[in-house]
Amino acid sequence: MTTYTNDPTLPTPSFPGSHMVIDDRYVFISGLTVSDLSNGEAARGDVKEETHLVMRAIARMLEMENGSVADILRVDIHLTNLKTIHDLDSVYAEFFEPGRYPARTCTESPNICGGCHVEITVMATRQLPKEQ
Repeated sequence: MTTYTNDPTLPTPSFPGSHMVIDDRYVFISGLTVSDLSNGEAARGDVKEETHLVMRAIARMLEMENGSVADILRVDIHLTNLKTIHDLDSVYAEFFEPGRYPARTCTESPNICGGCHVEITVMATRQLPKEQ
């Protein structure tokens, strides 16, 4: 069964979509920016700050579904300036076990919603609750 859900700790999306779509095998998380986390108001910073905030939100959303960042299979990243990829990578790598990084695409997108520098989309394996 597929469910379409929004993270109750985040503002309701301003677009016609869901924060997460969950089926029997996967958790799909829509592209997140710091603008999505703060209802478009504040929290914009440099690439490192934005990456840290978005990755923490993704980790929390996966934990809501009994998972973790270790379950991430694929990541799509959009940067307003591809020259900042090393700044992004310095934070992004902290969230994963060395040598166990998800498949990834990183592109330059000069006009990310909310004037943010980073947008991250995730596909993760779904961890089913353990039977007791």
